[in-house]
Amino acid sequence: MKDYCLISTAYHGEARIYVSYSQALVEKARTTHGTWPTASAALGRFLTVSAMMGLMVKDGESITLKIEGDGPIEYMLVETNAKGEVRGDIKNPEVYLTYNSGPKAGKLAVGKAVGNGYLHVTKDLNMRHNFTSSIALETGEIGDDFTYYFTSSEQTPSAVGLGVLVNPDQSIKHAGGFIIQLLPNASEQTITQIEKVLSNIQAVTELFEQGLSVEDITDILSSGTAKKLSEHDIAYICHCSKEKFAKSLEKLDVKTLQTFIEEDHGAEVVCHFCKSKYHFDEDELKKIHTNKH
Repeated sequence: MKDYCLISTAYHGEARIYVSYSQALVEKARTTHGTWPTASAALGRFLTVSAMMGLMVKDGESITLKIEGDGPIEYMLVETNAKGEVRGDIKNPEVYLTYNSGPKAGKLAVGKAVGNGYLHVTKDLNMRHNFTSSIALETGEIGDDFTYYFTSSEQTPSAVGLGVLVNPDQSIKHAGGFIIQLLPNASEQTITQIEKVLSNIQAVTELFEQGLSVEDITDILSSGTAKKLSEHDIAYICHCSKEKFAKSLEKLDVKTLQTFIEEDHGAEVVCHFCKSKYHFDEDELKKIHTNKH
């Protein structure tokens, strides 16, 4: 199955549903950052919900999301846009924790890996100032945290389900998620119906394991009332370039640039999102230094 997100209205126009499959996207993130299973699940869930959020803004707009916690992962950063493109960074990719007891025994302990902390969402809507909102994390499991974010920060009652299934060789077998949002005209009957569906639905990765498609999951969430709005590819894509990093180097203070030129005779810049390396030799740095004057 390819990676994509299906957006639908449902319940006679009283709800909107986003359902996505993101296995290749999350696998690209895993191989890029060398994440261990629990870190793969955490970053994968974060990237998946962020890709769906990106589809909520207009062309040319973007969202930067950051989760900071006191768990071993420390922080994760994701950038997304209206084209369904995401890229991410994770402070500590080598995290492998599982729950030892309870209903989640044996499962990847994403909540423990993330810990207590905050979710920050910054929207660049091409206005004079960007808008940032922050919430305290509910559980660190990502889905619960975004459910709370949409309801509290965007005043849109929502439910978010996310999942990443990791193979024994640590590659990604399945990944995906959904966001179901109530629209302002939602009736009590629709709210009750959606609550019933959500209380009975299986984990996203279990549904994909059973061979269900994005369309099948949309049917379940909508109780068969879905009307397709649009379909979008989603992917892990980084648009970094040597030219963009040259502009970043121009912002460094003169003393730092002189150190690179006189002592290091060059500089190597590594992109946090895709690990691409860009080398600037002494002459290139002198040109950047000249541009500052």
